Amino acid sequence: MTQRAIDSSGEQPDPVQTSPAPAPPGGLSTAEVAERVARGEVNDVPVRSSRSVTEIVRANVLTRFNLIIGVLWVIMLFVAPIQDSLFGFVIIANTGIGIVQEWRAKKTLDSLAVIGEAKPTVRRDGTSAEVSVSEIVLGDLVELGPGDKAVVDGVVAEADSLEIDESLLTGEADPVIKRPGDPVMSGSFVVAGGGAFTATKVGREAYAAQLAEEASRFTLVQSELRSGISTILKYVTWMMVPTAIGLIISQLVVKDNNFKDSVARTVGGIVPMIPEGLVLLTSVAFAIGVIRLGRKQCLVQELPAIEGLARVDVVCLDKTGTLTEGGMDVTEVRPLNGSDEDYVRRVLGALGASDPRPNASLQAIIDAYPDGEGWGVTQTMPFSSARKYSGAAFSESDGDASAWLLGAPDVLLAADDPALTETGHLNEQGLRVLLLARVRGELDAPDAASGAVPTALVVLDQRLRPDAGETLAYFDDQNVSAKVISGDNAVSVGAVAQKLGMPGAEHALDARRLPEDRDDMATEIERNAVFGRVTPQQKRDMVAALQSRGHTVAMTGDGVNDVLALKDADIGVSMGSGSEATRAVAQIVLLNNSFATLPSVVAEGRRVIGNITRVATLFLTKTVYSVLLAILVVCFQVEYPFLPRHLTLLSTLTIGVPAFFLALAPNKERARPHFVRRVMRYAIPSGVIAAAATFATYLVARHAYSGPGALDAETSAATLTLFLVSMWVLVIIARPYTWWRVALVATMGLCFLIVLAVPWLQDFFALKLVGVSMPWTAVGIAVVAAAVLELAWRLVGRRFPT
Repeated sequence: MTQRAIDSSGEQPDPVQTSPAPAPPGGLSTAEVAERVARGEVNDVPVRSSRSVTEIVRANVLTRFNLIIGVLWVIMLFVAPIQDSLFGFVIIANTGIGIVQEWRAKKTLDSLAVIGEAKPTVRRDGTSAEVSVSEIVLGDLVELGPGDKAVVDGVVAEADSLEIDESLLTGEADPVIKRPGDPVMSGSFVVAGGGAFTATKVGREAYAAQLAEEASRFTLVQSELRSGISTILKYVTWMMVPTAIGLIISQLVVKDNNFKDSVARTVGGIVPMIPEGLVLLTSVAFAIGVIRLGRKQCLVQELPAIEGLARVDVVCLDKTGTLTEGGMDVTEVRPLNGSDEDYVRRVLGALGASDPRPNASLQAIIDAYPDGEGWGVTQTMPFSSARKYSGAAFSESDGDASAWLLGAPDVLLAADDPALTETGHLNEQGLRVLLLARVRGELDAPDAASGAVPTALVVLDQRLRPDAGETLAYFDDQNVSAKVISGDNAVSVGAVAQKLGMPGAEHALDARRLPEDRDDMATEIERNAVFGRVTPQQKRDMVAALQSRGHTVAMTGDGVNDVLALKDADIGVSMGSGSEATRAVAQIVLLNNSFATLPSVVAEGRRVIGNITRVATLFLTKTVYSVLLAILVVCFQVEYPFLPRHLTLLSTLTIGVPAFFLALAPNKERARPHFVRRVMRYAIPSGVIAAAATFATYLVARHAYSGPGALDAETSAATLTLFLVSMWVLVIIARPYTWWRVALVATMGLCFLIVLAVPWLQDFFALKLVGVSMPWTAVGIAVVAAAVLELAWRLVGRRFPT
């Protein structure tokens, strides 16, 4: 029952839940469900795949740099012409773009999350039906099968050889056998058998479920890219504050200038220090990545997964459901030891009918031999990936009793059994082979498998995914090592991989021969590409071994045996048709079940990281030269050379517009670590060279010009040098050239020429080149600076490689 009380604030606390009476075998009635809903005993924990609209607006608007720029903008609106306040309107536009793009990404994610949402089966009024997780009520009878995740806490009501893995909650890898009355924890999942449990804790009371959902929430943080940008912004703040204070004192106190002009030039020195567009472009690039992948039916459950998959250098693939389609076909049954084929078919039909939740292999047998009635099932042993076989005991139609096992021949047969030779030939053709064996004693005897009598070989044909070969070729072309890790026979897995043209597939390795030492295991994994007879725990160990060698590992899979490895891998990728457990722990879910979508995810991640690294260099070059110019102005006790309108124009043409296009361009380069170092090693020398060249031009112009309009002429000359040097930084960043990159750079240069040539634009931006010698001197200094830039970039690339 639920008790509610009103506290002194007048608010209702969360319901206090007590364990309900066990649900009847038929589950709750419709009336009982309605009663519980009315009492608030519903699993109403909100599951969001993205930030709310309020959070999106707050995150894009309430930033410390927006606050600084906002204050400066208000000041400029009062003391200077509107053209010196353009930077404020640019920030408003940038913030609006960021909000719109992230809102679009949120809509995409939310719609995909509904498609990929787990639908637990609940028994009500004696009928089983799938319901939304949020529709489960206290006391519901929730059915479980292999791969199903427990979405609420409860107590087992029915158990049919039910084995549950609680490793994601407890860290204990061994499955736990559950019997009626045993507890079930939300977040655990079924590895074998089936059953049902009564929900005893729902909503916020099911604490483990909250943890599981919180772990898979969409986030815009905790990625190397974003943490690197945060680090850079922290350093920028430290540099900016003392420099800005010195500039303010220099312009307002030391220099006896017109007050409004001094304020305008002070603001003009402070604003460009802030790389305000860098955070925006990162958010936009990620958001557009989510939207693009959403159109391909790819659900990104954690945004850093896009970035992470771009850094991957090893992809571990489960064969079934990844390289092959889920379905199989029985092509042949070969009786052994003189067994009667008709009798074997009846046994296979009975085995199929005995399992209410058959796996793909057993489903193929059911499709081939649907007539499994007439035999009474006395005992069942569900399939387990760890033991590699399943079984059942029957009371046959003539009254005889028999027990049977169906599973891997190389597990059930002795090493010298002649049937293994026959099995080997079939495996070499890429066929999957199961052994039907009769148990001599009891099915649940510890030595049941060792004493079983081989009765028949069941040959299954696996359906290859038509796009798997192209995807493997893509990874090979991108220098990403593919490793096929399967629980099937190694020879069979290798044959399938060979059909798909996978390099190294001809040397398939049986995982039972892998060394237990992690370092030795890593050596074998790096040396080979295809592994068979891998247990779920071994998959996890293999991922860890690769990570110990510094590899960034992605794991794909769709079955319950892949869950542990998916959880431990740097990036987990699940098929949409996979088990609830795999979808819950994976960062990326391919809702269209197409392995061919994976290259798109890799390409999107590479595009985001590679391009943000490029444009970050542009933004931080501006920050460096702005800080240095301010320091030089303070040291030389001169007027700051620029008004805000000049730097707004330069930032727009050399950074803002080009960066937007460059950030969204294709980029296939594999992401590399050390983002901050990679950006700053170029931004610092570029900024120093730009500042030195600009200030040199400014000092020369101060000696060349005199009279009332001297400061405007000096500013125009310095602006010309800074634009040309900044354009050369853009020229370097835009490499390698394509037609549109050349057109982009040329268009930005043409726009600046138009400003210099059109009279009203000259007046608007206060830019007018005076005389002939000084403008050409400014150009000459810029040319020298560009040559030094080229030399500096080459030296830096050699001395500080990443």
